[in-house]
Amino acid sequence: MTLPELWTHHPQQILAFQAGDRVEDIDANSSPGFDGTKSDAPALQQQRNERFAELQEMLHANGRSGDHRSVLLVLQGMDTAGKGGIVEHVVGAGNPMGIRYTSFGVPTAEELQHHYLWRIRKALPGAGQIGVFDRSHYEDVLVVRVHNLVPPQVWGARYDEINAFERELTDAGTSIVKVAMFVSLEEQKQRLADRLASPDKYWKYNPGDLDERALWPQYREAYQAVLDQTSTAHAPWYVVPADKKWYSRLAVTELLIETLKSLELPWPPADFDVEAEKKRLLSSA
Repeated sequence: MTLPELWTHHPQQILAFQAGDRVEDIDANSSPGFDGTKSDAPALQQQRNERFAELQEMLHANGRSGDHRSVLLVLQGMDTAGKGGIVEHVVGAGNPMGIRYTSFGVPTAEELQHHYLWRIRKALPGAGQIGVFDRSHYEDVLVVRVHNLVPPQVWGARYDEINAFERELTDAGTSIVKVAMFVSLEEQKQRLADRLASPDKYWKYNPGDLDERALWPQYREAYQAVLDQTSTAHAPWYVVPADKKWYSRLAVTELLIETLKSLELPWPPADFDVEAEKKRLLSSA
């Protein structure tokens, strides 16, 4: 595992959730493992985005050539945690032909008629794709739990079910990168205020965000249960402090790069005679 410039510890190591870690102890304004500052971030982000884009294109190319493997990035976090920024500034550096993005909101009437994983399965990445879940199946043990939408015995059984589902995905060739983004209440308040201060950001504001904010103690308990019960060897959770947007973007970029590198993908060989095609091209009009 090559350590990128300005990182003292690799994000895959320092951000991995460990048994006994407590949500209440997370310093959302910290930048674990990174020895640089905000001023270092733009140049490094551009550099690492280029590396990510190269590896993502290799994944896409191999998918076009018969390789069945894929990557799934799961982004969970309270409103304003910066999930959209990850999609725009990190995943957006890749080739959109190889990206499948899905934002999971309140289930539709049709979705409610099915098992909660039904809509998740429909959105899974295909061969050679990076799938991005902006919120995910974890809503069914977070929002559902906090708002008492189903009995405790129902959502309580879902942790094991989710672990089995993710085991099924990894066995089938999907590498899962689960990122829990934590923003402080102070920073969240400022970001919500920023949205209310600019007409071009009104569309991002949801009055319901304040209602959810008031339930943070319950969400903290729910997130603790998620991390405790669903961080597994085949699909571990990474806990990313999100007050510093530049840090969370750099961290997720490294998590994706290392995951793609672990696939050890070559460029797929030509399925035609290269030299013959060169000759044909030279002789063409």
